[in-house]
Amino acid sequence: MQAHDGMYIDGAWRPAAGGDTIEVVNPVDEQVIGRVPAGSAEDVDTAVRAARAALPGWAATPPAARAARLGALRDVLVARKDEIAETVTAELGSPLAFSQAVHAGVPIAVAGSYAELAATHAFEERIGNSTVHHEPVGVVGAITPWNYPLHQIVAKVAPALAAGCTVVLKPAEDTPLTAQLFAEAVHEAGVPAGVFNLVTGLGPVAGQALAEHEGVDLVSFTGSTAVGRHIGATAGGAVKRVALELGGKSANVILPSADLAKAVAVGVANVMSNSGQTCSAWTRMLVHRDQYDEAVDLAASAAAKYGDRIGPVVNAKQQARVRSYIEKGVAEGARLVTGGPESPYERGYFVSPTVFADVTSDMTIAQEEIFGPVLSLIRYEDQEDALRIANGTVYGLAGAVWAGDEAEAVAFARRLETGQVDINGGRFNPRAPFGGYKQSGVGRELGPHGLGEYLQTKSLQF
Repeated sequence: MQAHDGMYIDGAWRPAAGGDTIEVVNPVDEQVIGRVPAGSAEDVDTAVRAARAALPGWAATPPAARAARLGALRDVLVARKDEIAETVTAELGSPLAFSQAVHAGVPIAVAGSYAELAATHAFEERIGNSTVHHEPVGVVGAITPWNYPLHQIVAKVAPALAAGCTVVLKPAEDTPLTAQLFAEAVHEAGVPAGVFNLVTGLGPVAGQALAEHEGVDLVSFTGSTAVGRHIGATAGGAVKRVALELGGKSANVILPSADLAKAVAVGVANVMSNSGQTCSAWTRMLVHRDQYDEAVDLAASAAAKYGDRIGPVVNAKQQARVRSYIEKGVAEGARLVTGGPESPYERGYFVSPTVFADVTSDMTIAQEEIFGPVLSLIRYEDQEDALRIANGTVYGLAGAVWAGDEAEAVAFARRLETGQVDINGGRFNPRAPFGGYKQSGVGRELGPHGLGEYLQTKSLQF
């Protein structure tokens, strides 16, 4: 799509307050494909004021009417799904087939789920002699990352609009064209002016201004734990609500009774998907000592097949970060069985699919989020040892358990300190709550639990 040279505020594209811009770079060939405004605190203030002015009217709009606008938004996203996929591929480097199936397909499903929820959710309930009203929180400041650029936007904006909130979005600076396309879709869907507003810009400038703005009632942020900690402190100082979806270091626990070949193959595919740039990726594969050597061979063979099937990471900084973790793994004594720190191509921010064996739970690559196509295989002695290793990080976002008996897998999963667990390759559910324990975040996204993040309660006693 053609980049806009302004901000989408109060229902129209408006010039930015300043002249600074952000270059959008294609990570496949390192070529500049567009430029967008680098918004300032003044732009954020204008957008928040527009959202604040639109709040009373949108909050008073009947849920069925809000549902109709969300349904229209879903329909626009469906009509423009090819353009969405092409835009994500250009900005993120994702292979086009993956962009079509996931980067375009998942947000469409999520938008549709909130169109249905807005029409059916009980925004009012009776409890004894009280009537409890579920009302919109107010103006939402949404700050989204680059790894799933449209999904992360829809996962915040759709429930906020369903709840009756208005929104100011600050998207990641690496993928602003997808955010601009979404703003076009919102406009085409007939969402009233000021209900949704877009300010492109840098995190320390526009993102910080949005997080600390006194006119914002809730900050919803997805990104690193370090930045989330800062945003949480900023919001806490103003007694402002936050929803934080942060980092992860998820374990894929393969119990001895599982189908080892299937569990390893699906586990490798999970890590290589989106070039490893998924906060819930199962980057630690835990295998029983008696099956460990076989699992290493299977993982190495599976990962090698992804050499020319995955895209680059998003930018040069991320490429250097992932490569430094691979070098750290080698330095700390892990055994490199496929891949490595060398870039497979002369141009583009590519990282080779990498598998480490003989990883111990205290190694850096087993503890810190790498956010690249890097898998660590860890040996365990028994189930108690596997549980100790799986729970032995500061994160608790997601995970997986494989077993021959589903009840055995569920019993183990119930003991994991994590917000979501896939059992024997369970499928993604756009209505199930997503979010983490410990330093993986606060709150939940998707489905009715995600809608609840944007609601506050008022009880009337009779």
